[in-house]
Amino acid sequence: MCNTEQQWIAAAKTGDKDAFAKLVEKYQRPVYSVCYRMLGTPTAAEDAAQEAFIRAYQALDQYDISRSFATWVLSIASNYSIDQLRKKKVTILSMDNEKHAWLAPPDPGPSPEKAALQREKLGQIQSLLTDLNEVDRAAIILQYWHDYSYEEIADTLDLSSSAVKSRLFRARRLMAEKWQKMQLPSTAPVNSTAKRIAHETSTI
Repeated sequence: MCNTEQQWIAAAKTGDKDAFAKLVEKYQRPVYSVCYRMLGTPTAAEDAAQEAFIRAYQALDQYDISRSFATWVLSIASNYSIDQLRKKKVTILSMDNEKHAWLAPPDPGPSPEKAALQREKLGQIQSLLTDLNEVDRAAIILQYWHDYSYEEIADTLDLSSSAVKSRLFRARRLMAEKWQKMQLPSTAPVNSTAKRIAHETSTI
């Protein structure tokens, strides 16, 4: 944590809203990203991100400065999103990360044929992700879209590292098995991310 961020946190703890606004500006993208990938729509993600920052501001007195602020605020966002999913049974929608092209939403302006294939793919991804419970889904998102380590995921979701490994193993296995079954009728090759999940599952 840089000295400037520490100064913002210290000032925010005294009630300085401008200092907290700087923290919001720094972390709004990763917080929104987690909320969007958990909840699936921009509106729900915006509401959840706003609520996460409100809760963070209200709980600043409880924040341990020895802990990463990023992990702390993402923990609030993740747990709030999990609560929302449990309450509303929201189905996660498409994801948009170039590293994981098989989970990406359609490109703007595709041909009708390409658009149809992409809609089919998105339906498959929705089916894969909705088979995961809320906590497993959050663990997958934090690992594959935010490159979190086991320890960081454990800290964020208030789990042990062994529990995180177990959840990720179970989630990857379920996703890989179902993805492979989905591809059986198709001649299209399974892309690198699907192969990665399947490989990681088989080697754990």
